[in-house]
Amino acid sequence: MTRPPRTLVLPPRLTVSARTLRATALRRGLRIVEATASAAAASASELEGGAVHLHAGPSFADVVAPTLGIALLEAPADWLALLPRALTRRDVRAMPIGDAYRLRRPAFVKSPNDKSISALVYADGSRLPGPDAVDPATVVLVSDVMTFAVEYRLHVLDGAVRTAGQYAEAGRLRLGPPDGDALAFGRDVLAAAGASLPSAIVVDVGRDDEGQWAVIEANAAWASGCYLADPERALDTVLRAAGPAADLSPRDRTFVR
Repeated sequence: MTRPPRTLVLPPRLTVSARTLRATALRRGLRIVEATASAAAASASELEGGAVHLHAGPSFADVVAPTLGIALLEAPADWLALLPRALTRRDVRAMPIGDAYRLRRPAFVKSPNDKSISALVYADGSRLPGPDAVDPATVVLVSDVMTFAVEYRLHVLDGAVRTAGQYAEAGRLRLGPPDGDALAFGRDVLAAAGASLPSAIVVDVGRDDEGQWAVIEANAAWASGCYLADPERALDTVLRAAGPAADLSPRDRTFVR
């Protein structure tokens, strides 16, 4: 009996990374569906019988995933804040944005797992989106301002870095191959904190001007660019990070968005 083909659902407007993953998925024989979020969700009956995955931003994924039976894996909202200072090189706290309004110093503030709060350096808490725009209970990550000389993205699968690549230098997009020191630091991070991450995730790390390595953040692999990483291995991470809920391991159930 022939198994139904796996399907990769994509939004209609593709990033460069999404186009790379689409081409890789097609070479593997996956079926590709490119549609708006509402149209993709409406096609659930047509996709029955085969494993369905997605690669898209959070707003698209939140509409499509429940209808298509896709479990979206992501890091806990406070994962970065709970890391030891030896891995972050800065103070990082998870708090309701209502508490962050009291900040009276510059701080880097962002949403833990989406872009609802723009990731920026805010001069103080009064510059954050106000309670008329955001529920004061919304959790944000607040950290000391740290400048990175170079930044790398690590695609992590089953507790190991499967592929990686440079994506920024001096705060600007600059793509390149993985650095041996970045990979070594990534292994240290996973040895110390890999148990607190899902089986498929993206971890960004960086080096400052003094040569110190630090974790920048963890991101959902299904919503992250692969840049110059090996697309086959990046796709492996994406497919696990956003796949059938019925196939979830007991361990990953605690990391579903």
